[in-house]
This record gives sequence, C-alpha cells and structure tokens, in this order.
Amino acid sequence: MSALRRVSLAGLALATAVSGVGVSTAVSAPSPEPPGNSAAALGRTIQTMSLEEKVGQMFVLFAYGPDAHKPDTRNTTLYGVATPAEVVAKYKPGGWIYFNGRGNVESPTQLATFSNQLQTAALNTGLHVPMMIATDQEQGVVVRIGPPATQFGGNMAHGATRNTAEARTAAAITGRELKAMGIRQDYAPVADVNVNALNPVIGVRSYSSDPKLVSDMTVAQVQGYQRDAGIMATAKHFPGHGDTRDDSHTALPTINHTLEQWNTIDAPPFKAAIKAGIDSIMTAHIVVPSLDPSGDPATLSKPILTGVLRQQLGFKGLIITDGLEMAAVRQQYGDAEVAVRAIEAGVDQLLLPPAPDVQFNAVLDAVRSGRISEQRINESLLRILLMKLKNGVLFNPLVDPAKVATTVGTPASLATAQTIVDKSVTLVKNNANAVPLSADPRKILVTGWGVSTTQSLASSLTKRGATTTVAQTGAAPSDAAIADAVAKAQLNDVTVVLTMKAWDTTVTDKLAKQQKLVKGLLATGKTVIVVAVRDPYDIAYFDAAPTYLATYGYAAVSMESLAKTLYGEIKPTGKLPVDIPVAGQPDTALYPFGHGLTW
Repeated sequence: MSALRRVSLAGLALATAVSGVGVSTAVSAPSPEPPGNSAAALGRTIQTMSLEEKVGQMFVLFAYGPDAHKPDTRNTTLYGVATPAEVVAKYKPGGWIYFNGRGNVESPTQLATFSNQLQTAALNTGLHVPMMIATDQEQGVVVRIGPPATQFGGNMAHGATRNTAEARTAAAITGRELKAMGIRQDYAPVADVNVNALNPVIGVRSYSSDPKLVSDMTVAQVQGYQRDAGIMATAKHFPGHGDTRDDSHTALPTINHTLEQWNTIDAPPFKAAIKAGIDSIMTAHIVVPSLDPSGDPATLSKPILTGVLRQQLGFKGLIITDGLEMAAVRQQYGDAEVAVRAIEAGVDQLLLPPAPDVQFNAVLDAVRSGRISEQRINESLLRILLMKLKNGVLFNPLVDPAKVATTVGTPASLATAQTIVDKSVTLVKNNANAVPLSADPRKILVTGWGVSTTQSLASSLTKRGATTTVAQTGAAPSDAAIADAVAKAQLNDVTVVLTMKAWDTTVTDKLAKQQKLVKGLLATGKTVIVVAVRDPYDIAYFDAAPTYLATYGYAAVSMESLAKTLYGEIKPTGKLPVDIPVAGQPDTALYPFGHGLTW
C-alpha cells in the first residue's frame, strides 16, 4: 500500500472513530456549527490523549526549509531537532504555518508536497491527528505565496472599489488555491479599521477607515474563504489595531479609544464576522485601557478575550494569538509566563512560540500544578478538533500535487484578478491633465520605490509603445540616487515616480528622502506623475504635485492596472476608502473619504 493511501486511511479511520454521524455527514459543506454529537464523540477521544498530546495541539509551529525531511541548523537551534518532520514528531502540534521568508515556499506544487510530508509526519506520531496548516495570504502587501499563485490588490484596494461581491470572489480564488496546496487556514481577513493615517503596521492591510465598509468587506471575504473555498478564515487583530502609531512587532501599542469609540469604530467588523460564522479570530498585542485597565496586552487579557470576545460577542470559534515572537507580547513577562497567561486569558492556539521547549513545558507545569485545569485545556482541544472535523482536515489531510497546476494561477483566475484590481486605481489629482496619456511614442522614466515594482510598471508601459528607463531608488533614497533620477527625468518626456510610505519618517524613510526625490523631480518642470503604491497618504507631504494616483499595492497585477489607467484603456473608478489628512493635522482632510477623479 502506498504511503499516500496509508495515511489517507489513517485519517479516515480517526474521523470515523470520533464522528458519531459518520464520514459522509462530516464532509458536507461547512456550517456554522458541526454536528451536535461530534462534540461528544471527540470529547471521548480527548480523554484517551496524554496531557503532552493535548498541549501540543494548542501550538502552531513553523520550521525552516522547504522539505519536511531536509535538515536545517536553524531548526536545531530553535527546537533541538533538525528537520520539520522531527519537529512534528517531538511536539505533535495542532497547527503549522508557512513563511516565504523562512525558506518554506518554492512553488505551489512543492508546497503541496511539503504539506503532505508534514501531515504524514503528524499521522505517524501515534496520535494520528493531522495539523491545520496555515499561512498569511492577506493579498496585497502581505503575501507568503507569490506568483504563479493568483495575486490581488489587497484589502484597501478592495475598499477603493466598494465591490463586496468581487472581494468575495477574490477570497474564494485565494482560498481554493491555498486548499490545493494543503493549506486549510488563512490568517485573513484583516478586520482592523485604519483610522490613523500614521499607523505603521496596518495601513493598506485594512479595507478602510469606515467601520461599515470594513464590516461589509470582512463578511464578504469570510464567505469567500469559508463558504466558497471551504477553508478557515481568521479575522484579525482583535480587539482592533487600526488606531496606533506603534508597530506591535517592535513595541507595545496602546489604543486609547473610549468604550463608546471602541463599540463604534473597532468592534463592528468583528461583530459582523462572528455573525457571518467566522471560524477563527486572532488577537492583537495591544493595550486597550477602556476594555482592560490592567495594562496587559489583549492577547493576555481575560477581560478582553473571555469577557468581551467570548461572553459579550458570543464567539464560539478558535482564538489564536498573534505571533508570540513579536516584541509587544514579550515586554512585560517572560516567554514561559506569556504562554500560560494567554491560555488563562482564553486563547486556544499559541502561534509561533519563540522558546518552544520553555513555553511547552510552562503550560504542562501550569496544568500539573493546578494553575490551569486540564478541563480548560480540554475545552480548547475540543474547539480545535471540531474545527478540523468541520473543515475536512481530520479525515482528509492530504492533497494531490499533480492537481495543483489546474487550480493555482489558472488563466481564468489571473484574468479575474486583473479585472478586480483594475477597478481599484484611484486618481486623486489631475490638475495638469497629464493623464490619460495619448498613444504617441514617448520616453518615460520609471523611478522611486521597488526593484520588481518599477521593472513591472516599466514592462507594462513598454508594451504600450513607450521607451522606458528605470531608476529604482528604494524606500530611503541616497542623495546620489536622487540626483541620478532627477538628471534622467530631464532626458525623458514623462516621469512616473512610485512612493512607498513616504509619509513614514519614523521607520521607513527617516530622513524623508522619498519626499526630497519627488520635490526634486517636480522642480525639473517636466511632466511628473506621482503614484503611491502602498498607503495613499503620501500626497500630504508633497501636495504641490499636480498628478497623483493611488494603487494600494505594488504587485505586478496592480502595476498593470496602473499602466492601463495611465494610457486611458480604463477609466479610474477607485474612490478613497480613507481620508487623506493634512500633514500634521490628523483631523483635517486634505482629500476626503470617497474622493476620486475620472474622465
């Protein structure tokens, strides 16, 4: 018997054993609540598991490398074992996460094979419980799996279109592609309401500054992921990360919204997601004094996770932490204490523990000492297993790598994505009537941020008859790079300069060199088209620019939409989903929500 057939039967046998309704019922379309007697059957199964096995199911781990059997010394440093398969065997984790930046992603077919290897390792541990494999495929600026997987413009691009039906379609396509690669949970959509233009960590990852628009888009994408694609969606970051000037990867932010503001601004998208049957919600490493005055981040706050999310909002799905390796959650307590406090707060899954042995043993010790009851662990374990049953992972964890190419990045999906993104480009200023460009031959300089982004745009413009020159300058251009771009602009008919968080002089561009670049190009007197390829707020810092567009994303699909707009092949139809405030005056709109020009 082949290994593929053997582990498939092992998973099938487990599902049959734990599901009182039988496999045929278990594989029916996902529903808000699994069959009633499944909980009882799974509860009986939980009683046969060791404490170590139960606790392992609460951890979501990763490993370095693209193959479950390939050793990597970084894994040895972190886990004490060298291969991903050995990590699975050691901890028997309930979940796994992929990262492109940690060597996991080479191709969709490779990922499908990797997923099968990991699931085989999980089934061969003796516990026979497959993992829920996940990733952050938010689309837009946070993507773990690039082309040939289908790319979209991201949340704020969807917000600019106001088209919830197409946002749902995008989530469905993304979800089906992830599922084909063995990934059954997406840590998306972002349900944060970005009301702070200086937010360094959310920005275009949010749909909008309008709670109603964010709620509508969140529901649409939850439906796309869960109902259409049949994978888990994860709304994040509860209780709302949209109004901060600190990045929780490096600092502990405080959200000073009053309870009324939280209910009006931050809560609606999460309430809407819960009503829509969201499977999972991710916590935020933020302090919200109006919800919990203790100073603890939400991830470690029982008043927020149990009191608000579970009891007040009635959420019954999985609560997963944001990455525990992030600085914000590690500032007040040691890693061991963080893991224990998260579970005490109401968390079901511990994502990316930075000290796995320490945190795993800390949870075990907390149960053995009576600080955490084993019943509390069982409650989370039941939710985890029920979700695996609901989503089909429990009885059918493997995928067919040979079928990946017929699902991932198909011509139909790519064409759909392009059509959707085409509607998002927003023309904010056109004072000089510089766009649309005529079909006449011309020399165009493409400069500003992004090696692949500038090259992608140049390629799209070249296809339209332009003679293009590229002068990529980066997120913090040197004076020499600025001088070179300005000199090249003098030799071209039109310059298109791409800015990326030019407003951010705290982290991205501390000396405001992108702003200096744009102002230097404007001083040439040549036609200059400024395009924000991430946050739309950049125009506030060089409002003298007569021509300004926002794409909300910098993937090739967004650059093609930009080229089509510049040449008048499509009319710009995107509307700002946020206010663009005057620089230094956050309460004064330079360009208001809903603004957008066309021709």
